[in-house]
Amino acid sequence: MRDALIFDMMRQGLWIAVQISAPLLTVALLAGLAIGLVQALTSVQEATLTFVPKVAAMVVVFWATMGFMTARLVDFFQRGVVPIVAGG
Repeated sequence: MRDALIFDMMRQGLWIAVQISAPLLTVALLAGLAIGLVQALTSVQEATLTFVPKVAAMVVVFWATMGFMTARLVDFFQRGVVPIVAGG
């Protein structure tokens, strides 16, 4: 197997990882920012106040984007990884 092919597959895999993780990371960032702003405005410093809503928002977004994530991974493996492994 050529080095260029391996590096190209690694690049594609990392790009897929970025695309899959972007919705969850974006929601975590926005939820943390909103909760931090509310905590700063109300002077309430409770650790569970930041954790529980952030996790709940991430679970909702994960559930909503699970089909997209699965489709991207299946497409990557069917079009990229499996032909290389089967052919090489």
